[in-house]
Amino acid sequence: MKLLLDTHIFLWFISGGNPKLSTSVLNAIRDPNNDVYLSVVSIWESIVKYQLGKLTLPPSPEIYLPQQRVRHQIASLSLDEDSVAQLIKLPLLHRDPFDRMLICQALHHRLTIATVDQKIRAYSINVI
Repeated sequence: MKLLLDTHIFLWFISGGNPKLSTSVLNAIRDPNNDVYLSVVSIWESIVKYQLGKLTLPPSPEIYLPQQRVRHQIASLSLDEDSVAQLIKLPLLHRDPFDRMLICQALHHRLTIATVDQKIRAYSINVI
């Protein structure tokens, strides 16, 4: 499976968990047969929330977050023009621009999104 982590899933995973982080998602992230990705969009979203005081992270999140991604052997997924072009196909079920870009990336790269966000689950994409 090619798995794209929603921002909250990545944050829960690197912080040692959250009751909402299911065993099946944890196993999928840890499965060496799966390709696991974190979008640069999630790094962007996390830094914005950190700057707004809505997310507590160690100082220098621009260093900490990529370090954690590498530490956990999660690949970085860049935002490319072809992914952004998928936006025109999305119905307006969800207005969060960060989540909409993750959905676009999942569509373009044929990824399964790991999320608990019910709004993301409303789209015609693979979700766990």
